[in-house]
Amino acid sequence: MVTFVNKLTVHGDMDAFLAVKDRLTAYMSAQPGYVSHQTLRQAGQPNVYLELAVWQDATAHGTAVRSKEFQSLVRRLRPLATPEPGLYETVEAGA
Repeated sequence: MVTFVNKLTVHGDMDAFLAVKDRLTAYMSAQPGYVSHQTLRQAGQPNVYLELAVWQDATAHGTAVRSKEFQSLVRRLRPLATPEPGLYETVEAGA
């Protein structure tokens, strides 16, 4: 399993950002290899979000982000937020 982590700093219209983010989440959650996701908002910074998405493997995630539909959706996000994405492997986990 791998976890995609994306910090998004919103600098555009918040409602437009949330609408695009929701469309992206719906698309990604329907892709093969998708396991789960969580959206967090930074306390005291209402324009900073953290998206966490668990995937079965890096290949499944890579296939999803290279698709034409994903690329079309993510283009709509760029004028609204600055992304800081990364794909992470679990090193240690606890209860």
